[in-house]
Amino acid sequence: MQSNCIRETSKACFNTCCLNPLLEPPQTSPPKSAVDPRRDFVSAILSSIQPNSDFTNHESLPPLTELFSSLKNACSNYLNTVLADHIRDQEYYHLSVSNRVCLDYIGHGLFSYSQKQDTEIASSSDAPFFDISYNSVNLNSYLLYGSQESEFHAKMRKRIMRFMNVFEEDYSLVFTANQSSAFKILADSYPFQSNQSLLTVYDHENEAVQTMIESVKKRGARALSAVFSWPNFRVNSMKLRKLVMSKSKHKNKGLFAFPLQSRMTGSRYSYQWMNLARENGWHVLLDACALGAKDMETLGLSLFQPDFLICSFFKIFGENPSGFCCLFIKKSCISDLSQSSTSMGIISIIPSRYPHENQTQNVIAETSKQKEPSSSSSEIVELDEKPESSQHRIKKHDTTNGLGLEFRGLDHADELGLILISSRVRCLVNWLVNALLSLRHPNSANGLSLVRIYGPRIKLDRGPTVAFNVHDWKGEKIDPILVQKLSDRNNISLTCGFLNNIWFSEKFQEEKEIVLEYRSRSNSEGKKKGKQDCGIEVVSVSLGMLSNFEDMYRVWAFVSRFLDADFVEKERWRYTALNQTTVEV
Repeated sequence: MQSNCIRETSKACFNTCCLNPLLEPPQTSPPKSAVDPRRDFVSAILSSIQPNSDFTNHESLPPLTELFSSLKNACSNYLNTVLADHIRDQEYYHLSVSNRVCLDYIGHGLFSYSQKQDTEIASSSDAPFFDISYNSVNLNSYLLYGSQESEFHAKMRKRIMRFMNVFEEDYSLVFTANQSSAFKILADSYPFQSNQSLLTVYDHENEAVQTMIESVKKRGARALSAVFSWPNFRVNSMKLRKLVMSKSKHKNKGLFAFPLQSRMTGSRYSYQWMNLARENGWHVLLDACALGAKDMETLGLSLFQPDFLICSFFKIFGENPSGFCCLFIKKSCISDLSQSSTSMGIISIIPSRYPHENQTQNVIAETSKQKEPSSSSSEIVELDEKPESSQHRIKKHDTTNGLGLEFRGLDHADELGLILISSRVRCLVNWLVNALLSLRHPNSANGLSLVRIYGPRIKLDRGPTVAFNVHDWKGEKIDPILVQKLSDRNNISLTCGFLNNIWFSEKFQEEKEIVLEYRSRSNSEGKKKGKQDCGIEVVSVSLGMLSNFEDMYRVWAFVSRFLDADFVEKERWRYTALNQTTVEV
């Protein structure tokens, strides 16, 4: 996947904006005179909130403007990300109008809200940008012999491959209905035999991965998993290395499913695990669903070509995250796939049919010929600005070019670029971690923390997600589902998850009995099984390229309300009294 972006990403690595585990030397203590960017970054984040300050009252929080000014002074790189704010204001203004904070899902948005509004005005209907059509087909046959592909479908495919920094001569792309479909289709088609394995690296319950595991077990293969050390949730390197390098009578050991970072805790893992797996006879599936915009252009991924790649796309950020998933298959691996039964979940992307088809500007025809734009075509605006400039100029685009569909969500990510996005998200997520850790219950003898964070805390190379729980003044965990419902009442969308595959050393055995929870295991159809899963249910926050400081501040301000000892009981009573799934005012 090498491309001309390598020069830019190399520069980013040297500027510590997108650290690359593949290139990092063994960790040694730097000389006293050397500059340690990690230490400097942590110091800057700590100073962005009143140094050494704990907050015990939600009414005592400093105002948003004051803290935002402190963040900009502490992290000078954040000033260079103003272009993201301009794009959000002009192209995703529904986030401000609805006063909604969207931190509950990860993926890549295809279109902008402004673009949607222009489309609806032109078509006089609430029409989506595209529809999907299910294909009843075998994956192997689909890849080898193809299918009739419309020009609309081909345009979508080529734009996504360009965005993901992969090339048509190397990979085939299959659109699937969702993540679970993508994982299951691959599991059903992969040539698993007895004594072969599926080895996964996930610190949380993942429905799509669980679907793959169930499929693999039905075919007689083993399902293995990495474990993560308590309390930092780092992958247990010794145990994972042993699994990867285990002896096998098969030349091909099986499939190694690997995300570069956790979509729950924000823990990041070295690229070297993919290299080690390949060297030891594994095919590598890179789960890119948790990666941020432009992360596929980091230097490590530009050099490493996984055998399979899965990622998600949705229509518009801040709305119902419906969309589709993409399964990339390296062409050299196609012959290895088995002739499985019909693969349910493979789809084609087709244009929406607008009601006023007699009007040229309202039709996106699924034909092999491109229509000429109408002379009465409407116009939309798009930002065109370099990251270092706070000024912007407007360029105009035609909305009625037939098949010339614009993917302005992807265009905005390209315009912002890897360096700007990485720098912005890094500052915001670490500020949030610092802010949450500053909340402590009043009148507690040991300064009991309101929030417990699972995984990395303030860290230069942490991922853009935070897993945490809120505890009352007695130290008891507040139900994450209740926290999620109360946040929704405050127009903040968070998500809940279940951390698992946790390994406790002898030192933490006593703590293990306290923190672990047990619940009945469900299969992919939602049916309860006899076995139980053990782990920790958590609340999770996910940041993206359009997240801003106000989003972080509002999450912090909401969580701080739990410092009021009566807050939970009052809200729980109200929820119980109303007996409904969403807490209303």
